[in-house]
Amino acid sequence: MKSVPVKIEHEGKWVPTTMGIAEDRFRIDVPLKQEVPYKSVVDLEEKKNQVIITAGVDGEAVYRIASVEKVLVILKKFIITQASAYRLNAFFMSPAIRGGVLVQNAQWEKGAIAVMKTGIWFVSQEKQVCIPLDEVTGIELTSREIQEKNLDVVKIDHLSENELVTSFVLCPLTTLQVLYNFLKEATHDTETREEIDPLTGQVAMLVYSGMDSSSIENMLKLSHKELEAIYEKLLGSGLAEVLYVRKEVQLTPKGVRYISESVKSPLD
Repeated sequence: MKSVPVKIEHEGKWVPTTMGIAEDRFRIDVPLKQEVPYKSVVDLEEKKNQVIITAGVDGEAVYRIASVEKVLVILKKFIITQASAYRLNAFFMSPAIRGGVLVQNAQWEKGAIAVMKTGIWFVSQEKQVCIPLDEVTGIELTSREIQEKNLDVVKIDHLSENELVTSFVLCPLTTLQVLYNFLKEATHDTETREEIDPLTGQVAMLVYSGMDSSSIENMLKLSHKELEAIYEKLLGSGLAEVLYVRKEVQLTPKGVRYISESVKSPLD
């Protein structure tokens, strides 16, 4: 077991310690003094230079670990390939399409796909890609031309940095339908199960296209209060989130005097 320096969150503070990484488990030294088999891990998340590992049947143990990229890459690979998750060997291309445009130099990677509680993980010799389940916008069985043949693939549409991205998974046909069904079930909570009125849908489409609030009000001839009410519908249904709060201001008498003085001609 090779020991490496890390930091672990303990009692609300980041504590420097060492971690032992073996082929079947990792060990956290003081202050925890615990060993965790990879097969007991039920979820894995990543945030910049840290990973969040959840272990135990009921997810009762959570470890927040920060370290250099090289250490985290090794740790993630062991976890993804051995954790308690739906997993199969497959080819994947992620990202394949970004913003409706084919990604240059995108290629099929031979590796594995693992579906955990909060994310879909792809891992190969060269790449580790995570698609958070709450960022998935669509799962579809489709076909794609590969080496001059139309082959069935699973298409995963998802958001990345507020941009629509598409990834593909290719595996034997006998397991492709099983994978599709499992992914649909895993992302079931992200699906829309309620109808919205046409105007609210129109506003949602304009927001998706990148239009700001003022432009939407002008295009649809809505008042500020009317648009705010529609936004509340989108927020309440979970179809939107608050990006920032816009302030509406009017000038005080002091401000009016300032503007009046500013626009006066020097000859006045």
